[in-house]
Amino acid sequence: MTLVLPYPQIEPELFTIPLGGYEFSLRWYALAYIAGLLIGWRQMVLLMRRPKLWPADKAPMTQAQPEELLTRMILGVVLGGRLGYVLFYDLDRFLDRPGEILRIWEGGMSFHGGFAGVILGTILYTWRNKLSLLQAGDAVALAAPAGLFLGRIANLINGELWGRVSDVPWAMVFPGAGPEPRHPSQLYEAALEGLVLGAVMWGLALKGGWLKRPGAIIGMFFIGYGLARSIVEYFRQWDPQLSELVAATGFTMGQVLSLPMVLIGLGFLWQAWRRQAG
Repeated sequence: MTLVLPYPQIEPELFTIPLGGYEFSLRWYALAYIAGLLIGWRQMVLLMRRPKLWPADKAPMTQAQPEELLTRMILGVVLGGRLGYVLFYDLDRFLDRPGEILRIWEGGMSFHGGFAGVILGTILYTWRNKLSLLQAGDAVALAAPAGLFLGRIANLINGELWGRVSDVPWAMVFPGAGPEPRHPSQLYEAALEGLVLGAVMWGLALKGGWLKRPGAIIGMFFIGYGLARSIVEYFRQWDPQLSELVAATGFTMGQVLSLPMVLIGLGFLWQAWRRQAG
């Protein structure tokens, strides 16, 4: 008999409050987004308090500006994440039922779409405030792993994005995924994208002096996330509507979107070291 880890039976809703004829529910998924953004904001403020980490010993933003940037990041994460999921993962369904696009509380967010939204929000904010885009981007990149970690834990609580069928001793039987034990791929992603990538990036920033090379931390984030996500995709069950893509290419949508990030990251690193040398 295959040993399995017990699936944590946690309700997706933290609490529910009746409001007239409606009910308001705070879901762990939403709480993870809120907590991730708030932690990221505080991390950016702490970075601005340490000017010696930055080029010319000068922080790229005031301690108040990360809070202003946070509002752009919230819009970018929510709008970009939802639109990315619609376009990349289930376009036919949403074309048939466009009213469901706004029902984000039911799940269905794309990291790559949210990431694109954050990039756009950061570009617009730094342009309007005449800030260094690369240095602000380095700060945002350092704040990202905490949110990724919490988001993947929320995926586990929701019982979504489960892994492929497996007989490893730590496999889980997920509700709604059939009776077969599966890889808890959400935990793999939380560990690699959140804990490992975060530890490496913060070590390079605090001890390695990488913030003095604008764009280097951005490059490391692109490389680290691209590799971590591509590896975990071998253990994560792909969306059934994307089976034709997997059969035709041997790659999942997550890998198609993540592998180019490694090349982009290498480009950022090359430019960071080339700019420093020049």
